[in-house]
Amino acid sequence: MNTVQHVDNDGKQLKTSQDKFAAAILHYCKYQERCHMEARNKLYELGCTPGEAEQLLTSLIESGVLNEERFARAYAGGKFRMMQWGREKIKQQLKLRKISDYCIKKAMKEIDETNYTKTLCKLVVKKISELKREKSPVKRKSKLYRYLVQKGYERDLVMDAIKEHLKF
Repeated sequence: MNTVQHVDNDGKQLKTSQDKFAAAILHYCKYQERCHMEARNKLYELGCTPGEAEQLLTSLIESGVLNEERFARAYAGGKFRMMQWGREKIKQQLKLRKISDYCIKKAMKEIDETNYTKTLCKLVVKKISELKREKSPVKRKSKLYRYLVQKGYERDLVMDAIKEHLKF
């Protein structure tokens, strides 16, 4: 490794590029929860070699800074509360981040069933009011269905919610 002089946030001199990468990735991971893939990509972006990246990731995992189950739980809970995403979309996004099925199952437990149903009903009511200008009941129902499925809600729950709120 080359010995390049760098200074971290505390003013302490870092002797190697490995130290520079370690300080940068530690700050990156402490700022918010990250998955392994995001941390690995950030290290590559910083110019880290694959060997160095794996070594740094291992140390972050061992020290508890990087934890995929914790990330998955935070991600699922946050996307549901803030973006009102359904389980299907959350699962899909977690799979894109290469989160294990075990962690995805744990993350889905963060979503309370009662709140999930209430949120779905709230979205239905809101979207129905937005679609009042739509004259055709079939088009209105179709747009409502597509909107809710796009948000990630399960098709059978969407159909039940639509039947409950739209009287045809």
